[in-house]
Amino acid sequence: MQPAELSSATQDYLKTIWQLGEWSPQKVTTTTLASRMGLAASTVSEALKKLTEQGMVTRPSYGVVELTDEGQAIAVKMVRRHRLLETFLTTKLGYAWDEIHDEAEVLEHAVSEKFLDRIDALLGHPAADPHGDVIPSPAGEIAAPTAVQLADVRGPVAVEVVRVSDDDPATLRYLAGVGVVPGTRLRVLPDSGLPGMVAVSIVAATAASVVRIGVLAAEAVWVTRV
Repeated sequence: MQPAELSSATQDYLKTIWQLGEWSPQKVTTTTLASRMGLAASTVSEALKKLTEQGMVTRPSYGVVELTDEGQAIAVKMVRRHRLLETFLTTKLGYAWDEIHDEAEVLEHAVSEKFLDRIDALLGHPAADPHGDVIPSPAGEIAAPTAVQLADVRGPVAVEVVRVSDDDPATLRYLAGVGVVPGTRLRVLPDSGLPGMVAVSIVAATAASVVRIGVLAAEAVWVTRV
């Protein structure tokens, strides 16, 4: 089955269920899904009943939601659409990385597979979007890096930013402003000097300087040790 055979709402539900489990070990529940989508729990529960009937999700225990193989295949295709479009918007149309999520949310339901393939080729088959999230291959393969949240790293240690969550545009603007973006190498310092802060130095900076990042922003940054 192709995404175009399903409603936009169904596409959104499947994609969101998959994304909730991409970086979190926690089970996806009706409550977390409703919170993420900004909908009432009753609305989500009714939609999940229909998705279960369509063979897209299963509910193995009370409140828990899991994708079937078919549901996951559709979800990954939608994720691929979204992330390719985000990359296109920044690379070719000059959008900032905090502007692209909402635009891609609209476009992903309208473009054809042929259009997506053309964009993929035009961009040189990128492996990740501007936030560092892996772009699934046409076959649905995903080679996600092993990474942890910056907030959980204890220094001194050298790390590289591999992903920044796009949940909050204000956080994206802040992190871009201090130079913390995918590909940036940081040295996490042992003591920030301030409670609720993570202190890092940017390895490639022309002048040695310490950047203090609030814990909430640090939770949006995923890094791997180098």
